[in-house]
Amino acid sequence: MDIVFDVFNYSLSAILIGICGAWTYLIKSMVDSFRLTPYLDRFKNTAQASPKVSIILPARNEEEFLGRCLDSLINQDYENYEIIVIDDSSEDSTANIISEYAKKNLKIIHVSARQKPDGWMGKNWACMEGYRKATGELLLFTDADTTHQKNVVSLAVAHLLSFDLDALSTIPKMRTFDFWTKITLPMISTFLHTRFSALNVNNPSKKTGYFFGSFFILKKTTYEQVGMHEGVKHEIIEDGALGKKVKESGYKMKMVRGEHLIDAVWARDKTTLWNALKRLMIPLYLQSGKIAIGIFFAVMFLLFVPFPILVASILLPVETLSSKILCITSLIGSLLIYTGAIIEAKKGLELRFAHALFAPLGSLVVVLGFLTGLLQAKKTSSVTWRGRSYSMKDHTQSSISV
Repeated sequence: MDIVFDVFNYSLSAILIGICGAWTYLIKSMVDSFRLTPYLDRFKNTAQASPKVSIILPARNEEEFLGRCLDSLINQDYENYEIIVIDDSSEDSTANIISEYAKKNLKIIHVSARQKPDGWMGKNWACMEGYRKATGELLLFTDADTTHQKNVVSLAVAHLLSFDLDALSTIPKMRTFDFWTKITLPMISTFLHTRFSALNVNNPSKKTGYFFGSFFILKKTTYEQVGMHEGVKHEIIEDGALGKKVKESGYKMKMVRGEHLIDAVWARDKTTLWNALKRLMIPLYLQSGKIAIGIFFAVMFLLFVPFPILVASILLPVETLSSKILCITSLIGSLLIYTGAIIEAKKGLELRFAHALFAPLGSLVVVLGFLTGLLQAKKTSSVTWRGRSYSMKDHTQSSISV
């Protein structure tokens, strides 16, 4: 019996050593990402032109945030632009807000999206409806719950032209409102510094491409040549999918930091947080169930498992070498997770130190959200987003993961 117990402990310890190695890599990636990612407003401006920019702003049930977003866009110091605001079948006062702003400002073009065709995600359809009205050489896509400093459009255009880019995406500051989002977002965000980090996106030798939906600008010709939003019409994470297509098609793209210039809301309450976690896992499961399950277990072990093992080791101490090794490896793993959470909360999200202390609880929420996504992936209404319920099995599989 003691041999079985020791084998079990040593096996868990080996897994924990792997987790420690993974977190060492993650933390290094985070530090490199914060240190080396370029900023939107730190470059030598060599742009000589001011091409027309069409800002495409889809809005569905956005009465709470839309006014602030439009105010920030109206007050841009760039001269040559239009704001195309698409009412995506809203059920609140969104359409009225757009109409009132359009009456007062000629830059605003009010578009009422036609009924969404089958096979389309709602936001993707709204973006296409906005594109059809666009007259600019450059297209800037943003969200209705985003606010922008007055020089953002000027900086984005100048940055795009100075580096002769086809597309540019900016990392915003993620705004959070409730406790659950504040403790969960740092745990999710740690993964953005690996596969989808700006360092990979900006590396021409890598095929990694990604857009932040809250702010990306690209040439109209580039957008058309990669198939527009019609090419990703089934994608629930359409910004990532579109960025991936741009990079894989050989276009020159760049990701920059702009947390001091752009604010975006990630999840508005615990309900949207829950659905946001589910929508990260569901498309991946429909692409490959085995890969999705593997990633789920990897995330569970990386984010959460060291904590309960550490607690069990402390509360149920056994004086054997294998138990001591298990306790030590779980302690190191837990400390590394805390380190990652603290770095992300303070450097990336500007949250309070106290929110990082709830890392075990935030990790548990992520794991349970992913598990729910897996269990509901093939149900009739597997995920709800912006007041619509989607059955992901009715859509072509997504290729974007966490």
